[in-house]
Amino acid sequence: MNRTRSFLYGILHVKCPKCREGNMFPEETLYTTSFADMHETCPNCQQNLEQEPGFYYGAMYVSFAFNVGIFLISLFLLSLFVEEITLPLMAGVVISVVVGFLPIIFRLSRAIWINIFIRYEKPIKQVK
Repeated sequence: MNRTRSFLYGILHVKCPKCREGNMFPEETLYTTSFADMHETCPNCQQNLEQEPGFYYGAMYVSFAFNVGIFLISLFLLSLFVEEITLPLMAGVVISVVVGFLPIIFRLSRAIWINIFIRYEKPIKQVK
């Protein structure tokens, strides 16, 4: 079956924005000390994933949006279960969640950012 992969699939699985087949990050490195190591080019279609120096600084804004969402969800959940929300409690919960999800947020932010600038073409098998 010849099925194209969706935009959302490419982002959630952190795939190359051009072919949506190659991984942007090496396998088995999500919760290791090398979670930030990224392929310079797509292993499948050779799309340059390191566009220019400082390209991914914009991904920090995406990451900031994720972290604001985490803060708001944490505040909502704490307000449901805790009678008095103190600053240390809120800070502890948010820091724990953000640090726990750091590798995921980092990778998703980069995937979203690069997908803004590089458009999907086709799987490499269909291009030839």
